[in-house]
Amino acid sequence: MTLRPIAILLLLSTATAGSARDRIPAAVPDGAPRACVPLQKLRESIVRSDRIIDFRIARDRYYRVTLPQACPGLGFERRFSYATSLSQLCAQDIITVLMQAPPMAGASCGLAPFQPVRIAR
Repeated sequence: MTLRPIAILLLLSTATAGSARDRIPAAVPDGAPRACVPLQKLRESIVRSDRIIDFRIARDRYYRVTLPQACPGLGFERRFSYATSLSQLCAQDIITVLMQAPPMAGASCGLAPFQPVRIAR
């Protein structure tokens, strides 16, 4: 009898934590979109959903990429790889979702232009 309330509590806690993780902060455009960005400027990639990735380039400067279509598994796994022979990441490049369990490559999806944005805090 006591196991049921604990299980429900754990499910509610997980749902609450997941919903906070899935919030996509508002972003205000801060310049013209770019086709490519230098790899050396990229400090962090933050996967917001199956379609939105924010690339941090400085303390409070970001490029937001909104994929043309949803990339299956990207929002859940929140990690991806890419390969480029250039010193830039470009809108025509392909990313591949990295699946955690079992470790393997997931969907591959095309990027889109890099929109400079300021993220609402």
